[in-house]
Amino acid sequence: MDIGVISMRYARALLKSAADNKLEAKVYQDMMTLANSFIEVPALRQTIDNPMLSKEKKEALLVVATGEVPSNLTKSFLQLVLKEDRENMIQFMANSYITLYRKQNNIIRGKLTTAAKVSSETEKKMRQLVESKTNGIVEFETEVNPGIVGGFILEYDTFRMDASVKSKLNTILTQLKK
Repeated sequence: MDIGVISMRYARALLKSAADNKLEAKVYQDMMTLANSFIEVPALRQTIDNPMLSKEKKEALLVVATGEVPSNLTKSFLQLVLKEDRENMIQFMANSYITLYRKQNNIIRGKLTTAAKVSSETEKKMRQLVESKTNGIVEFETEVNPGIVGGFILEYDTFRMDASVKSKLNTILTQLKK
């Protein structure tokens, strides 16, 4: 069966169970931490996929990978996944849960890239701008990239506004070459 179909089924079941127990936000944080753990520690994927490692050790690893104190529902979910021998899909399940939760709660990811660090007030204004345009909650991240020289790049949903000095210079260069 398809990994995407299976992971989505597990994620939907987890979201429904979390909603029934009013733990959607906590499980969301657990799944975010788990997904990030797979990104930050590539060896975690290989270790979880190792058939020689016992289920108990895999469970202990996954519990640690979900953060300091995962919810009991998250722990039960991990146990179920291990019991059903679906641990090779746990990363996809976590990402599917994150996607479903964001869709259900109208959460949009936004990113502001600047040449220098911006104040929290500026970041707050940009977040409010995006929230007013999307009528949703924005998970905002900022990045400093001196390579853009100046200005900013604002990205959210499928929208990208590039007001960087680098892009302006590239535009001028392209026009001069013609």
